[in-house]
Amino acid sequence: MASPADAAERSKTTRTPPETPHLNVVSIFLFAASFGIGLAVTVATDNAVPVFVGMIVGFVSALSPKVAQQWERAIVLRLGNYTGLRGPGLFWVIPGVDQVSSWIDQRIITTSFAAEESLTSDTVPVNVDAVLFWLVYDPEKAALEVQDYKLAVSWAAQTALRDIIGRTPLTVLLRGREQIEAELQKLIDERSNPWGVTVQSVEMRDIVIPESLQDAMSREAQAAREKEARIILGQAEVEIAHLFEQASKSYEHNPTALHLRAMNILYEGLKEKGALMLVPSTAVESMGLGGLMGMAALRQQTLSNADASSKGPDGAVV
Repeated sequence: MASPADAAERSKTTRTPPETPHLNVVSIFLFAASFGIGLAVTVATDNAVPVFVGMIVGFVSALSPKVAQQWERAIVLRLGNYTGLRGPGLFWVIPGVDQVSSWIDQRIITTSFAAEESLTSDTVPVNVDAVLFWLVYDPEKAALEVQDYKLAVSWAAQTALRDIIGRTPLTVLLRGREQIEAELQKLIDERSNPWGVTVQSVEMRDIVIPESLQDAMSREAQAAREKEARIILGQAEVEIAHLFEQASKSYEHNPTALHLRAMNILYEGLKEKGALMLVPSTAVESMGLGGLMGMAALRQQTLSNADASSKGPDGAVV
């Protein structure tokens, strides 16, 4: 929803302030020349009238020359009727008859716009900031077909953004920025082309969603990653079981290999002094681990007794 400040801003007049006069060296030269001639005649004739006439003529003459910059076009009206474009460079108008109604900038213009608290198609409030790159390709239309083409482009961009957000789900809005930008550019271009304006590109700077929704999406992403990890672990267990099945077929008709594997298991389990090893009873019967474990236990006890006898009563080594 719009804030009271936004509503007050909309209530203001949309007309832009008038263009400031374009001062140029030709106008200054004409005024100075007319004033100088009048002053010289006044000094020669000892009459004050010529200097005042020179000032008036110089002031009127200074209104005639206009200079437009390389990127500007001037809209000239003669008694309220459109007469044509002028510029770039020096051009002349008839003071009091011709009027430069507006100066059109034909460079690429950047306009930032936003949609605050706009609802997506799945009723999620979002704040979206974007930047519009556009230019005036037809200065005549921009001056005559719309009251304020800059403000009109800004409002067209904002309404187009709200329109697209209203018919787009949140997931598409977050993941498909390029598609949204292309669609937004096309929509704004269709609305602004009758005003002599074309859109170069639209870029979405930021999409802000409520914090509660951010937390929910974060938990959802974590759950999805945990689910994927469990699936990978289960697949690993299946592969391990398949490999064990193949290994058991190798040991099935080869008792020597089975006993060697049993000795390797004991070595791995008892290589650390004082290690405790738990072996299933089925493994003891099938792999003959009973005798091997007894021998290993006897050997470990012998080593322990030897270590104890090598120490004195006070624990010192003899």
